Amino acid sequence: MNFTKYTNELLGESYFKGIHESGLEVVVIPKNQMTAYALFATRYGSMDNTFKTDKDGDYITVPDGIAHFLEHKLFENDDGTDTFSRFAGLGASANAYTSNEMTAYLFSATENYYESLEVLLDFVTHPYFTEKTVEKEMGIIEQELRMYEDNPYRWMYQALQKALYVKNPVRIPVGGTVESIHDITAEILYDCYNTFYNLNNMVLILCGDLTCNKVAEVMDKTLSKSRDSFIEKKAAREPRRVNEEQVEKCFPVSRPMFSIGLKETDFNGDGDLYIKREFEHSIISEILFGKSSDFYTKLYSDGLINQKFGTGYYASKSFAHFIASGESDDPREVFRLMKEEINLFRKGEKNIDEADFERAKKVLYAASVQAWNSTSDIAETFLDYYFAGADMLRLPEVLSSITLDDVKARLEKSYDTTLMSMAVAMPERTKNAE
Repeated sequence: MNFTKYTNELLGESYFKGIHESGLEVVVIPKNQMTAYALFATRYGSMDNTFKTDKDGDYITVPDGIAHFLEHKLFENDDGTDTFSRFAGLGASANAYTSNEMTAYLFSATENYYESLEVLLDFVTHPYFTEKTVEKEMGIIEQELRMYEDNPYRWMYQALQKALYVKNPVRIPVGGTVESIHDITAEILYDCYNTFYNLNNMVLILCGDLTCNKVAEVMDKTLSKSRDSFIEKKAAREPRRVNEEQVEKCFPVSRPMFSIGLKETDFNGDGDLYIKREFEHSIISEILFGKSSDFYTKLYSDGLINQKFGTGYYASKSFAHFIASGESDDPREVFRLMKEEINLFRKGEKNIDEADFERAKKVLYAASVQAWNSTSDIAETFLDYYFAGADMLRLPEVLSSITLDDVKARLEKSYDTTLMSMAVAMPERTKNAE
């Protein structure tokens, strides 16, 4: 197996990339640290519920929540052994997560790296489902979903997706719904597993004191060649409007909590262009709404927001949005003032200062460098960019290339305030008082 080395001299960081004969892409990121971190991921998430393969004449639609259900089920083994116990016996800690566009299985370890890697590759590539075990898991996941419904943070996140998006499957809850999971069968699980857990559709990311040769030896021992894979996912055409402007629900909270979103409509380009767009949004977020901004200072002084107010930009190849969240006695006024602030900058009544622009770039540059300090942060960040068709090593160069004019153009192109929505978790006493 051959590996190609990629290096960023400015960062002093490198990684090695290769393709195993099984079809699996592998990235080894050497770091002289005690803890090694591994991610074995598939390009399969909650959004992928309508697709076709070379065996299908037309698209098929499966119940929502299958990717998450599969994540749970893969930890079971046909011999009755517990996967978590296998890792624990080696001194490793294992976990997994499902997002809109991927499912990842992971471990961290300070010893027995390669033995732990063998367990990771083994259990993910050997599924075991029966109708009885599926029925048992259904009850566990149903409890989990009901618990999420009672969590104001979880509810706000999902409610905001449904408010922002009309057709994009990011609207689908990662775990599905209580109703949808009851349509899942062992047969459907195997069909989805065989479609999306093809090694040609997966990647292995390893970060730590590891060598490519030893990683290849473990892969040779545990993996078999996968058949060629063809998967076509059905893309929804998202209209240029929001589904709802405001939604709210009562929870046992002491103060109203809000989550405000603005959806992106520009998805042109990947690689460096993907990174550039992300940085442009982050710079705008910092300048307009960061803790040193006029907006934050005024609203904080007026008691409209508190220190919990924060912003972020969340991107993928098929959706992206800016989000601001926090607490306020008057979320609607915060929403109104945020729209007003954006429009003042877009109309030129307020201007982005060169000094603020350079300061925001420095903050982001420091964060891009610090991302290389932890093996878990490195692996997870690398995976996010990798599946988006971008390279984490390119972050400093792309950031340095961004100009003030680029940021102003992004503000004009992407910050249409008619594409904003808000989800509010209201205190139950407020509802009762009304």
